[in-house]
Amino acid sequence: MRVAMYYNNNDVRIEEIPKPKIGPGEILVKVMASGICGSDVMEWYRIKKAPLVLGHEITGEIVEVGRGVDKYKPGDRVFVSHHVPCNTCRYCLRGHHTACETLHKTNFDPGGFSEYIRVPKINVDRGVFILPEEVSFEDGTFIEPLACVVRGQRLADIQPGNTVLVIGSGISGILHVQLARALGAGRVVAIDINEYRLKMAKKFGADFVINAEENVQGRLKEVNENRLADLVIVCTGAESAARQALQCVDKGGTILFFAVPKPGINIPIPINEFWRNEITLMTSYAASPLDISMAIELILAGSVNVHDMITHRLCLAETGKGFKLVADARESIKVIIEPHK
Repeated sequence: MRVAMYYNNNDVRIEEIPKPKIGPGEILVKVMASGICGSDVMEWYRIKKAPLVLGHEITGEIVEVGRGVDKYKPGDRVFVSHHVPCNTCRYCLRGHHTACETLHKTNFDPGGFSEYIRVPKINVDRGVFILPEEVSFEDGTFIEPLACVVRGQRLADIQPGNTVLVIGSGISGILHVQLARALGAGRVVAIDINEYRLKMAKKFGADFVINAEENVQGRLKEVNENRLADLVIVCTGAESAARQALQCVDKGGTILFFAVPKPGINIPIPINEFWRNEITLMTSYAASPLDISMAIELILAGSVNVHDMITHRLCLAETGKGFKLVADARESIKVIIEPHK
């Protein structure tokens, strides 16, 4: 079968490898659509494992089931989660499923930028979700990224009426804008350095947009009754964005680091000021099965408009082009690879 083998952001090759063979408890899925995630183009994170087949935002159709699989059958339309928790360790039992060692070690074989994937038994048990007929394969590629956003805002305890500031208006930033709007945020403000992305953030529900090169703190106060934000969500790994977030949170507010700078970069925290004003700093990573279920329901209900966020639909042979579009981060929002077109 054909796969898009990743060597670096500028070197993605179409190669032939054997179609995976499944064992007991496993399923074989024909990949119908696979989204390119921002994390796929983080070279410092990916290149140390290259060459490999990436792609974790997938939907497809089951073509074969192994012995002992009775919950699913060939022909079922599914979303498959690449990482799944054990559900029994102390972290899972405390609700920190994404800190589970099992979650960090599980995956399907190979990645989603391929014609077929083998889904291991543990993923079949707790990481396969039937895709509702009303949700297309391409819209279903948003389930994983939206689930991560759902988790972040759930942990941050967003409240109706909150002013939410989203720093970074790429795919995750715009999903955060839409979810905050759906959850009753009072004002949603988006920041980016790219005018195209600011335009898209406005289109998908931001009340105000601010260019990151402006006086962001001052502009935020102008549009928010002379106050800073109750919840600041950082959706870019730029060091400047992390520093900016520290200057934009109101008293009693929360900063959610949904994205972080690369390893080795340390951000000084004005801890005394934050202590006096009861400011919370928190992180969020990946998604749990609960978050995935919620994401499916949000897409099904139309509470989050994912379909119109798709800017590029490419065939497998064009995966390299897709990586360049996402890495350049200019005039694209969601790039989807369709391996069988």
